[in-house]
Amino acid sequence: MDLEREVRELPRTARGLRTRAALVAAARRVFERQGYLDAKLTDITREARCAVGSFYTYFANKEEIFAAVLEEAKEEMLHPNVREMTGTDDPVTVIRAANQAYLQSYARNAKLMRLLDQVADIDDGVRALRRRRSEAFTTRNARAIRDLQVRGVADPDLDPLLAATALSSMVSRMAQMAFVQGEPWELDELVDGLTRLWTNALRITPSPH
Repeated sequence: MDLEREVRELPRTARGLRTRAALVAAARRVFERQGYLDAKLTDITREARCAVGSFYTYFANKEEIFAAVLEEAKEEMLHPNVREMTGTDDPVTVIRAANQAYLQSYARNAKLMRLLDQVADIDDGVRALRRRRSEAFTTRNARAIRDLQVRGVADPDLDPLLAATALSSMVSRMAQMAFVQGEPWELDELVDGLTRLWTNALRITPSPH
């Protein structure tokens, strides 16, 4: 099943949006508390204080609402406006801010990320969704690397997509080790180390300012 295609359009009324949002928030709590396999639709509707019949107005099944939960987390973790948040074009500052924002979001979503890994091992649809989620991060980072190359501050001989795939995978794996597996790294230590690895790999030219 293609979970992203199965997710229905958002409701058009304020009440519908509130009900859907309540179901998604409730589903996340139930999934994180009980696990994906043990979670039932009645558990979700009870948590959301919503009738079972209303659930089917917004979602077809458990897989579809799980996809909605993951989509909400993805939007939080992508941080598309990091440059605007930092107020600078300095590449090292922007890379550091992006790494910090991602790691902080991963820490907040660690239970869901653990659940995503578990469910992806047994469900083809969730595995495909996780792959597309990773591709969204990689595509964004490849665009950023290409922009740095155009500006003349990153190694022009690197393949942007290859570099983005390798560096994004490194950050994601380190986040998983720290916040899911419990490796004893402090956030600042991770941000500093991963930012240095990013900038060294790209051969970032230091800002004259």
